[in-house]
Amino acid sequence: MALDQSFVGRTYPPTDPYEVGREKIREFAEAIGDTNPAYTDAEAAKALGHSDVIAPPTFVFAITFKAAGQVIEDPQLGLDYSRVVHGDQKFAYTRPVRAGDRLSVTSTIEAVKTMAGNDIIDIRGEVHDEAGEHVVTAFTKLVSRRAEEA
Repeated sequence: MALDQSFVGRTYPPTDPYEVGREKIREFAEAIGDTNPAYTDAEAAKALGHSDVIAPPTFVFAITFKAAGQVIEDPQLGLDYSRVVHGDQKFAYTRPVRAGDRLSVTSTIEAVKTMAGNDIIDIRGEVHDEAGEHVVTAFTKLVSRRAEEA
């Protein structure tokens, strides 16, 4: 069953703030094998003009994907998450994520399409810091594979 087109433009409430910690940034950088010293050494980050260590660009995915859960779990949308695969991910940064940031995400459904029987949903996650300043926008594409016919 195709997803309801009337959900395009629906915006969900901002998430509670997520506090970005140095240790989380270090762990993430290690997990992806990125040895950039700006991710682990405050002095190296400061030498590049940052106030503290910064996070690798994909770090924010964990925050924005969790926020997209509001969309995924919306019972009115009717998305069958057991059939969902991650289709695409893009980020548009205003500034890097820094240790000490307290970030909130507001998710909006940008598009709902059906192609070859698969539902495709585009979610935009606007990430702001505690002062309300824009940090990054995440664009997530999810594909709900059509059910196999009996």
